[in-house]
Amino acid sequence: MAYIKEIRDLVGHRPLIMTSASGALLDQQGAVLLQERADTGDWGFPGGYMEFGESFEQTVKREFKEDAGIEIVPVKQLAILDQDFYTYPNGDRVQPINAFYLVEETSAKHYQPKVTETTTTEYFSLDEEPPRFFNGQHEQMWQILKDFTHNRKDI
Repeated sequence: MAYIKEIRDLVGHRPLIMTSASGALLDQQGAVLLQERADTGDWGFPGGYMEFGESFEQTVKREFKEDAGIEIVPVKQLAILDQDFYTYPNGDRVQPINAFYLVEETSAKHYQPKVTETTTTEYFSLDEEPPRFFNGQHEQMWQILKDFTHNRKDI
């Protein structure tokens, strides 16, 4: 987050292209883990912005642990989303370029998510959407995941 703060200190609320990665963790029943965001109260896939020098895979691993308290490994890239725009409540405008992964848990040990980023986490059936998605990109990821799971036989 220090990298983003440094950029914002220089450019203020001007629109930025920001690179991010998010993950979809499914339980044995096929429900997906989502986080309720501390900044907006909306629901979304754990993930976030890349730090300088990180890869997409390193980003999703770090962000998933921060947002959900779970260590994961990305197993399949489901999409690259690049045509979305968002204005945060503080006025920061972004075009997030997001790598969306199917992920698997790698450790039974869980950590406390960052309270500044996550209010709670919860598994949602893909047949029942959460009350509010964080933004249109998370709605797209939900549909991509639904389409992917319907085409797989082992979920």
